[in-house]
Amino acid sequence: MDNQILNSYTKISNLNVSRETCNEFETLISMIQEKNKEINIISREMFEKEQIRERHIIDSAQIIDFVDLNCNTTCDLGSGGGLPGLIVAIFMKKIKNDMKINLYEKSHHKCIFLKEVSKKLNLHTEIIQKDIFTIKNIETGTIMSRAFKPLPVILDLVSQNFKKYKNIILFMGNSGKKILNDTLREWDLDYEEKKSLTNNESFILNIKKIKKRIS
Repeated sequence: MDNQILNSYTKISNLNVSRETCNEFETLISMIQEKNKEINIISREMFEKEQIRERHIIDSAQIIDFVDLNCNTTCDLGSGGGLPGLIVAIFMKKIKNDMKINLYEKSHHKCIFLKEVSKKLNLHTEIIQKDIFTIKNIETGTIMSRAFKPLPVILDLVSQNFKKYKNIILFMGNSGKKILNDTLREWDLDYEEKKSLTNNESFILNIKKIKKRIS
């Protein structure tokens, strides 16, 4: 692996990415590229390794400092191609943390891909091929979600379907500020924001507590 690839991962200063971890990220990128020829894991307009590394791998990895490392499980809702769930699982392997990453994804074909990656990279994951909206009384540590559902929908889901959790990590795009402000009219949230490493207009939302206002 050349130094240019290694240097690209130094954006994530808190990760201190080893060469071995970089190799696993690069293996994941290659598997995404190959699978994307069959099904839409990511946008087909974004097929170069450099694009995938920046837009998906590094973007996903920047949430690591928000993940609660003291719990037995973490959930990735609507995991799709495993972003950010697989990235977090690779990081857990790096720091020798045995927390299991539960990847909820209802697509059969995407679940096959998630299992293929997990097996190849020896990741501690469980692939759950179910519609997350049909599962009740879920207990977990961190809940994370990227490009799944709008913020209010996820808050309703967590409120109704999760019995216990530590925090919720969400990726907010260019219109994220407006979406958050609109949502705060209906929800009381204890949260913090982190500016995105990959897009000046985006940010990471780390929510500790949620409470729906009574209308």
